[in-house]
Amino acid sequence: MVPDLTAAAGAPRVAAIEFPFGRPLGRPGDADTQRGVLGATLEALSAAAAVGTVTHLPFVWPEPPDQVHWHPKEPSPISRLLGSDPSMFKGLVSGAIPAAASRREPDQRET
Repeated sequence: MVPDLTAAAGAPRVAAIEFPFGRPLGRPGDADTQRGVLGATLEALSAAAAVGTVTHLPFVWPEPPDQVHWHPKEPSPISRLLGSDPSMFKGLVSGAIPAAASRREPDQRET
């Protein structure tokens, strides 16, 4: 999760957690942690008093940081696109997602 980027994109409230990408609730099959993260997220979001509040949840990934694969081996299409042209961020936030970023076929508006 990238809480500052999420808040900058206009999210009204953010519950941030330092877990690897693709595992925001915890490890697969770890129902206790998943329930705990979900409960803490709902509490944090409902308690946020102001728009733009970022709450960092108190969970720690169970593996040592030097052994965690924090990012996927291959960046997502949107990450690749932003890496090649960061100025596209504003368009992506407004919903203008190019086919190259979403792995979908272009529709008639994009041709």
